[in-house]
Amino acid sequence: MFIPLSPDLGTGYLIVEWIIRIGMTLVVPFRRSPGATRSWLLLIYFLPVPGALFYAAIGRPKFPQWRTERFANLSGFYDRLRTRLTPAVRADGFEESAALVQRVGGMPKVGGNAVELIDDYDDVFDRLIRDIDGARFHVRILVYLFANDATGMKVIEALGRAKARGVDCHVLIDPVGSYKWLKGTRRDLQAAGIEIREALPFRLLRRRTRRDMRNHRKLFLIDGIIGYAGSQNIVAKDFRPGVTNHELVARVTGPIVAEMTGAFMADWYLETEVMLEEDIALPPTIGNVTAQLLPSGADYKCEGFQTFLVWKIHRAERHVLITTPYLIPDEDLLSAMRTAVLRGVVVDLVVSAIADQKLVNLAQRSYYQELLDGGVRIHRFRHFLLHAKNVSIDGSVAVIGSSNVDIRSFQLNEEVSLVLYGRDAVEPLEAIQRGYLNASDPVEAARWKRRPALHKVGENIARLVSPLL
Repeated sequence: MFIPLSPDLGTGYLIVEWIIRIGMTLVVPFRRSPGATRSWLLLIYFLPVPGALFYAAIGRPKFPQWRTERFANLSGFYDRLRTRLTPAVRADGFEESAALVQRVGGMPKVGGNAVELIDDYDDVFDRLIRDIDGARFHVRILVYLFANDATGMKVIEALGRAKARGVDCHVLIDPVGSYKWLKGTRRDLQAAGIEIREALPFRLLRRRTRRDMRNHRKLFLIDGIIGYAGSQNIVAKDFRPGVTNHELVARVTGPIVAEMTGAFMADWYLETEVMLEEDIALPPTIGNVTAQLLPSGADYKCEGFQTFLVWKIHRAERHVLITTPYLIPDEDLLSAMRTAVLRGVVVDLVVSAIADQKLVNLAQRSYYQELLDGGVRIHRFRHFLLHAKNVSIDGSVAVIGSSNVDIRSFQLNEEVSLVLYGRDAVEPLEAIQRGYLNASDPVEAARWKRRPALHKVGENIARLVSPLL
């Protein structure tokens, strides 16, 4: 039954709406990108009260003061880690790139590493389980999605075997990423004696500023000498009906594993105030690859992955290839890609034709025409959800990790990327990327322009809210 508002109540509500509109016009633009500002103000102008409530819930991309203070307490830990890494630091070129990565992420470039890229989903778990079965001291896992399905149980059972041998096992999982399996995964890990904590849990009395700020990192560490970094979660590759994931993971050994261990230690401390190790041992030199870890997220002063990516595209001379399942670029990245093409650089963008996030996919597609008109070549990977996230530039620098090329990964998620330097390190990734291109269909500008008008409308509506995704 509809109950009309009295004239006084109606007038009061209208006044409240205009107070919200005017007030939020002053508040929203503060330290926010133009795209995000436009999206928030559009929502608030049309729906003042719901928009203001939504903004109060997820409108400020920053952590509360207590977490900022806790992260600041890690400065001594990072200083000791950098000192411990000093013998592995190599002046073998790429100093300018490495200096930028260190300024935004805190970790130095180190040599003496071996890197193996694994792009077979099942092989990643086979290798990981063998490494866990060989662990002598500790296993540490940080992951966005940990399921207790048949695939996840293989890892849980391996952790249980390790624990039975006296190996310390610690697991840090994101409760939102793992929400479907969280209760069962926690139960099965605890039953095996594994210490498990949630990353960025929601607490009413000590909540974060945004409910949707997530820890999206994937790091698997064995004895401080073997590390895995990449895009793969601990779940069956076809856990979404009708979608099969295709991933890329780097298995690394050498001094770079100390940096990966440092990232895990820091995240564990941020959630528990417990430092598992005060001083991380430096793994032995084992190869000739120079590498650097780039952690990023709201704990850091600037958008590390986005800053490095945009800067490297501006510096590119021949070729840039970006692989990402989710593409919501900001103006800086769009400008960098268009400018690179104008300078004669070939820019290839590999995205997935298979989509698992419908709204994000619609918003993503809205950028294609602009990119194609700017000379960027877009390739849509067939058959699988290409969930891998990687970049190669000029055959000399590569990035492999958890970060998508979207505003969420740039600003909201805790991410971690492995930066590789030198031709020998980058060529294996380029070989895998050539496989992506061979398994993709190019998007032709003229044909894309002729897509149905209804598609364009849906894409443009999704684009309006894309800074909020």
